[in-house]
Amino acid sequence: MATAEPRVPGRRALRALLLTVAVFSFACDACKKVIFNVPPKLEADKIVGRVNLKECLRSADLIQSGDPDFRVLDDGSVYTASPVVLSDEKRSFTIWLSDTKTQTQKEIKVLLEHQKKVLRKRHTKEAVLRRSKRRWAPIPCSMLENSLGPFPLFLQQVQSDAAQNYTIFYSISGRGVDQEPLNLFFIERDTGNLYCTRPVDREEYDVFDLIAYASTADGYSADLPLPLPIRVEDENDNHPIFTEAIYNFEVPESSKLGTTVGVVCATDRDEPDTMHTRLKYSILEQTPRSPGLFSVHPSTGVITTVTHYLDRETVDKYSLIMKVQDMDGQNFGLVGTSTCIITVKDSNDNAPTFKQNTYEASVEENAYNVEILRIPIEDKDLINTANWRANFTILKGNENEHFKISTDKETNEGVLYVVKPLNYEENHQVILEIGVGNEAPFTRDVALRMTTMNRALVTVHVRDQDEGPECSPAAQYIRITENAAVGSKINGYKAYDPETKSSNHLRYKKLNDPKGWITIDEISGSIITSKILDREAMAPRNELYNITVLAIDQDGKSCTGTLAVSIEDMNDNPPEVLQSYVTVCKPKMKYTDISAVDPDEPIHGAPFYFSLANTSPETNKIWTLTKVNDTAARLSYWKNAESQEYSVPITVKDREGQSTTKILTVNLCDCTHPSQCRAARRSAGVILGKWAILAILLGIALLFSVLLTLVCGVVGAKKRKGFPEDLAQQNLIISNTEAPGDDKVCSANGFMTQTVNNSGQGFCGTMGSGVKNGGQETIEMVKGGHQTLESCRGTGHHHTLDSCRGGPTEVDNCRYTYSEWHSFTQPRLGEKLHLCNQNEDHVPSQDYVLTYNYEGRGSPAGSVGCCSEKQEEDGLDFLNNLGAKFTTLAETCTKR
Repeated sequence: MATAEPRVPGRRALRALLLTVAVFSFACDACKKVIFNVPPKLEADKIVGRVNLKECLRSADLIQSGDPDFRVLDDGSVYTASPVVLSDEKRSFTIWLSDTKTQTQKEIKVLLEHQKKVLRKRHTKEAVLRRSKRRWAPIPCSMLENSLGPFPLFLQQVQSDAAQNYTIFYSISGRGVDQEPLNLFFIERDTGNLYCTRPVDREEYDVFDLIAYASTADGYSADLPLPLPIRVEDENDNHPIFTEAIYNFEVPESSKLGTTVGVVCATDRDEPDTMHTRLKYSILEQTPRSPGLFSVHPSTGVITTVTHYLDRETVDKYSLIMKVQDMDGQNFGLVGTSTCIITVKDSNDNAPTFKQNTYEASVEENAYNVEILRIPIEDKDLINTANWRANFTILKGNENEHFKISTDKETNEGVLYVVKPLNYEENHQVILEIGVGNEAPFTRDVALRMTTMNRALVTVHVRDQDEGPECSPAAQYIRITENAAVGSKINGYKAYDPETKSSNHLRYKKLNDPKGWITIDEISGSIITSKILDREAMAPRNELYNITVLAIDQDGKSCTGTLAVSIEDMNDNPPEVLQSYVTVCKPKMKYTDISAVDPDEPIHGAPFYFSLANTSPETNKIWTLTKVNDTAARLSYWKNAESQEYSVPITVKDREGQSTTKILTVNLCDCTHPSQCRAARRSAGVILGKWAILAILLGIALLFSVLLTLVCGVVGAKKRKGFPEDLAQQNLIISNTEAPGDDKVCSANGFMTQTVNNSGQGFCGTMGSGVKNGGQETIEMVKGGHQTLESCRGTGHHHTLDSCRGGPTEVDNCRYTYSEWHSFTQPRLGEKLHLCNQNEDHVPSQDYVLTYNYEGRGSPAGSVGCCSEKQEEDGLDFLNNLGAKFTTLAETCTKR
């Protein structure tokens, strides 16, 4: 099947010529030589090849061709600007790439070579290959959009070789035939001629994929269906259109040459990558017209400045008519326009200036926080911006900080104030040098032009006025010796009249004197001591003694000053021992430390010298003092000293011989911690409540019970009988034993905590009357039973007396000196009495009595039970038979 060759118009011939140009771009590194193979002759506006510009310089914003016959587009496409004939086999030119921002430039060498055909010789033995004609194949076909006809327009003829043997009928299908747009194409059934019925818009349909069929009259398909594409060739029938009707850009007036203002962009609906969509931008008109300040890149549409003399104060807004033209800007190309509004932003390129070089102002002396002058300025920059608002500075003349200058935000004036009183007598006038700048920094060009800040001179005249006395300095210092005699006169506070610089005709008055130690002379201002000054009476002692003084002139005007008195210390205070009462636990504590202080200054104080004053030989034998440091000494005692309170006189002397003696009470106590002795001592001095008194009576009753038990024990021993069953029948007897007995001595703890085990019958001990023996009172205790009570001196353990019911009784006498017995029992009774006055949490209470229970063996304090030999619930029944005097006591001891 064959087709007839259609007519090829002139434009199609040009496109066919372009298709014959073989364009090759050799792969190479960026900025290296590029080689194109081209025909010997090239027409104008024909593509030669494409160069990869991004690999060479990605940021390039300016592309130039070194050969005027060729031009380069932004995408790297190289076109002929005019017809070119290559007379030689090779021709070269350079493409220049520039980055105006970074001032970078690179180049690409382009080499054009003739296209050569390589013919291969055929060997004689090779067979000749002949092309066979295909019977049925797709044939390229095209049509111009918007064709003028005449219609129907013949496109081509489709033929099948089967028509030689059969009667063939032709038909077509596809878009444009039986699909939208319907009936655009038809084919003659007998001849195979293909026609178009009406014009076609390429922007709507760029290609029609038809299918041709060849069949016999009886429906036999002589050939397979033939794809028949119909391509619509583009015509430049669409104007380029800007993406926006009005563009708005801003640019600072201080912009440098080549600063990018903005980018405009246009689109074209014609076929891409053809001359119909090759757009070129330009500026048709600028308002105001002169001078030309902007340019646009023809390919990218980037608008840049072409001068660095933008001045907002001259023109603050420009209007550009932008033009875009296809066909790469050729005269026959279609055109589109848009408006571009460029606003010039203000920069601080105008320095503020004073309207005058000199100003004058006046102010009364002693006035402050008053406005004295307003200084106007001029600034051409945009109003109410940081480029316009002024900053004023006092450059000279304000060393004493009497003035302050600020900016009025509304008028932009400098406002000069006096913030510290001026003195006419010191200076009649002050000359200030004022400078002015802006809140925003100046642009670089302005900063280079300005060598110095704009300045003006302000002369401030000080007006005199009648002033009162001046207390200067406000605080004046004097020194007075401590303990100075009453009536001593010392120079006091001095004020003066600023007009005469004299203190004459001024009167003085004391406003404040904390201790009332001085009076002030009204005429001279001298001070007179009215009392003895005591440095140690001040708190803190090392501070100054401040007296407030009022100075008054003849007109009644006054000022106030402070007279700071430094009181010089005298050695008028001896050192003093801090402690008055100390407790020493024997034998755990071998000594106690005492310390002293001296209220005088250190020069009259330590080191201190400690000694025992006016002591008897006995005191010297017991107590010794040794130095610890400059303010402390160590009081040690003789290890055999008895446990009691001692009065130890101690003398302490400072470095200049001032001394004092203090009687120190030392409680040498048999304890494990001083708090035990202090608690017992405190309990002796407290006010007793009803429960405490009841506890004391109970203790006395228990003591009598012990005595009764001892008496009964003596009687029972003499009669060689066991202890009676009825403990209430025991009687007190008189012991006539005067012999010293053996050396066994019983501790008071022995009989207070002994218990009777395994026997319903207790024992009775007898304590005889005290008998003088060698100057000491002796108490004799007798026990019965089978067991012998051994010596218990120095022990604090509980002893258990076994059963002594029946049988002979062996009696051992235990003697204990009264002083030792008293020293041992007295603190323990006091401690138990204190415990009776506390609740379970050991918080003092006068209305609560604790119930004492047996505490087991080994307690150093002993048992504080009801002192009965029996610990049973009915151990107190014997109290019911003791008579009326003990009834109440019995009721108290009995558990309820």
